[in-house]
Amino acid sequence: MNNKRKSKETDCHTVAVDLGERSYNIVIGYNLLDRAGELIAPLLPRSKTVIVTDQKLYDSHFHRLRDSLELQKVDCGVIVLDQGEGTKSWHHLEFLVEKLIEEKIERNDPVIAFGGGVIGDLTGFAASILRRGVPYIQIPTTLLAQVDSSVGGKTSINSRQGKNLVGAFYQPILVMSDLSVLETLSPRDFRAGYGEVLKYGLLADKEFFEWLVHQSQSIKKLNPDIMRKIVGRSCEIKAQIASQDEKEKEKRALLNLGHTFGHALETATGYSTKLLHGEAVAIGCRLAFELSKRAGYCTSEDVTRVTDHMKEMDMLLSLDAIKSELPSVDDLIEIMHQDKKSQGGVLKFVLVKGIGQSFVTSKVDLGLVHEVLEDILT
Repeated sequence: MNNKRKSKETDCHTVAVDLGERSYNIVIGYNLLDRAGELIAPLLPRSKTVIVTDQKLYDSHFHRLRDSLELQKVDCGVIVLDQGEGTKSWHHLEFLVEKLIEEKIERNDPVIAFGGGVIGDLTGFAASILRRGVPYIQIPTTLLAQVDSSVGGKTSINSRQGKNLVGAFYQPILVMSDLSVLETLSPRDFRAGYGEVLKYGLLADKEFFEWLVHQSQSIKKLNPDIMRKIVGRSCEIKAQIASQDEKEKEKRALLNLGHTFGHALETATGYSTKLLHGEAVAIGCRLAFELSKRAGYCTSEDVTRVTDHMKEMDMLLSLDAIKSELPSVDDLIEIMHQDKKSQGGVLKFVLVKGIGQSFVTSKVDLGLVHEVLEDILT
């Protein structure tokens, strides 16, 4: 028993993101917050940093991170922001940049993003523009952030007209994913993050998808070995694709499976808690499979297998609870035209030829898109 506990607490898995001089490591393990000082202090040229977090993390886990850094004689400032997708805004970006300047962050002082995807995206973008670029470190605290938003250097805020339309590609210098923090997530937040995990199997790794299906009960119980593989394999897939296409000119667009539909739904719901990002992505993946089937690319069996696994994992499958607040199908399609993959006013979709076989295409019948959306909204 003691050996098992020791293994859980000390074993780490490292995934390398290979981007030449911008390369960095993703360190994955349990109770890393208590070792954060050892990992981060060598990256600080003058033992000075500012931690950006939200109120929930400040109340629950911040002390572990602060204490570990202070053991290494690091001077830690802290900026606490509002929770929720609404924080990815111009207002909060300005507030954060001004606060970092007040904290006397210099050009070589790394800033720490300690939170979920919202904190990571906003802090990364602020770091990219502060003093024309200061280093930053990602410490993601949600499953969604650990497997997706903390990896690959996409930083952003939202516009009223669409999700993530303002931002920059700006790589962190370290990502540190403490799996023990996932044990304090709400079931809804965990399921939302699992939507991004599922996405990786669906777009690039059928074997990983099959493994997820087989391990569904252990995943629900947050089995330590299972969680290591979930986060590790997801990061490996994203790191491999992002390393080949850092600024999403070609292959990296595959990582947006489900996002054209999902981002439109998020925009339509005002980036509120009515529909979480991971929930929107998972529904978007299901819709992408349905669209692929109707376009003749994949089989009904593929769609059924995806839907059945989502049911097994108690994931959101229906928009019944928010249908009355959503715009018309035509309005949703208009929102989709703001998608970052669109070129020349032509919508691009990530579709599939089967589980693990994704591709990007602009040759999509918008009549089929209309039908797919009609079916889920009526």
